[in-house]
Amino acid sequence: MRNVADLPLHGGHVPAWLAQRMRKLTRLVLILAVEEYGTRGLLERLSDPVWFQAFNNVIGMDWDSSGSTTVTAGMIKDALWREELGVKAAGGKGKKSRATPEELKTIAKLYDLDPERYIRTSRLVAKVDSVALQTGYQLYHHVFFLDEEGNWAVIQQGMNERERLARRFHWFDAETFTQDPHNAISGLRRDFALNTVSRKAREYQRSLIDFVQEKPERIERELKSLKAIAKGYRPLVYYKPRDVDEVSLLRRYESLGKAELNKRALEFARELGVSNYEEFLLLKGLGPSTLRALSLVLELVYDVHPSWKDPVTHPPDPFKFSYAVGGKDRVPFPIDKPAYDELISFLEELVSRHPEEKALVRNVTKITKNWKFPEEEKRPT
Repeated sequence: MRNVADLPLHGGHVPAWLAQRMRKLTRLVLILAVEEYGTRGLLERLSDPVWFQAFNNVIGMDWDSSGSTTVTAGMIKDALWREELGVKAAGGKGKKSRATPEELKTIAKLYDLDPERYIRTSRLVAKVDSVALQTGYQLYHHVFFLDEEGNWAVIQQGMNERERLARRFHWFDAETFTQDPHNAISGLRRDFALNTVSRKAREYQRSLIDFVQEKPERIERELKSLKAIAKGYRPLVYYKPRDVDEVSLLRRYESLGKAELNKRALEFARELGVSNYEEFLLLKGLGPSTLRALSLVLELVYDVHPSWKDPVTHPPDPFKFSYAVGGKDRVPFPIDKPAYDELISFLEELVSRHPEEKALVRNVTKITKNWKFPEEEKRPT
């Protein structure tokens, strides 16, 4: 599973008294999850945005806060390093995300794994969600989970500063990075997104790899001509693709940002002889602006198109999330400290019990598995 969620930007911070409780509860939930499902099962659940959001709500964060990702992922990372559960985490928010490669080397050494494979995966995941799939979000958070068997999951988040919204991306053991790598996606659907990793964009990917073998100067000339045409200029010879509105298409691209070429990145592509889309995405200097420029030329000159469908499939629903002790911002109700402490005490006792004595919890889970929130009791928050 690889998923996505949209969240609004919230201010404030987690008070010390709540953070202390969150750390304890996070540790206990992780221990029980690994005991029940194994490390792979834990990673599968972290890659599910609904499960991750439920985890976030159980420890006391809000269901719709952008800060829930950074706080919850940070709590999980800290707990995994304190406990030996067979799974660790690398990266984090801002500067911490740039430490991911070195931290992955440490984890890989601990579990006797090849670090280069996971460092490459980390880079590719970031390139897909910042370059290959463009919806107006700038990545600022990246956490990479790796277990002793080599299974991995990634949770990263991007921010749309203009709309003050965040979008969260989840990954799990992806077999491909260029053919619909996101699955069961939850978020606010956009009218369009530059999606070059859709299965419908295979022809686009092949054409782009061929196209970047051209001299960067030629590609730049075509880009400048197209921008002039979109502003009303018509050359003596102009072959217009059928049913294409150049002005509307250019505005669509510009709504995502500038369309400018990094010619040095294109020179790298020619020198290295890139043969597939993964290699192309990993090129040094390849950013969203360059991909927009290349896509614009491919559409208007060669009539080759990416997908413009935002790969969101499940809008966020607050009634799918779990509230155990309240929310940090008093939604849906203030944190109930006595209930929180009682929950921690109960789970500490449970963790210390013999495995056979934990059957009670599994039975309760079976009973409540298909429970749904009563429609007549739903109220907006």
